[in-house]
Amino acid sequence: MNLKWVARETAKTVQNYLTYQAVRIAIDQLNETNPGLAIWLRQHSANNNFQDAEAYIEGLLLANKELGLRIMTVREELAQTALDFLTERVRSSIHEANIEHRRHLLERMTQSAPPTSSPPAESSHPELDLNEPTDRSID
Repeated sequence: MNLKWVARETAKTVQNYLTYQAVRIAIDQLNETNPGLAIWLRQHSANNNFQDAEAYIEGLLLANKELGLRIMTVREELAQTALDFLTERVRSSIHEANIEHRRHLLERMTQSAPPTSSPPAESSHPELDLNEPTDRSID
């Protein structure tokens, strides 16, 4: 297991996600102060991929320098505040989720299998076969 590679890929994913969140925050703020710019940023973001946050920022800086700088500022603030809590939160969330998965697995493993029902044997006695009508008349 290459922990450095895992850490690098995780950091890249978190960075991409924080960029996405920064854009959402900026759009929410712009909806109140400049709805036209909010619409433009939403459309720009819909046409550009957040899978590579740095390419997204680069494209945004070319299209609208002020918005690009704003997104970078919000993203950096998010990183400074959120990452302080993230490590412990991720650890506890994974721990709690694993406990829950193990509990479900144990429940499934310890449940007794329902009895298998075999097809009914043909009966020669009319009272035992409830599915067939009887033509007996009572005299």
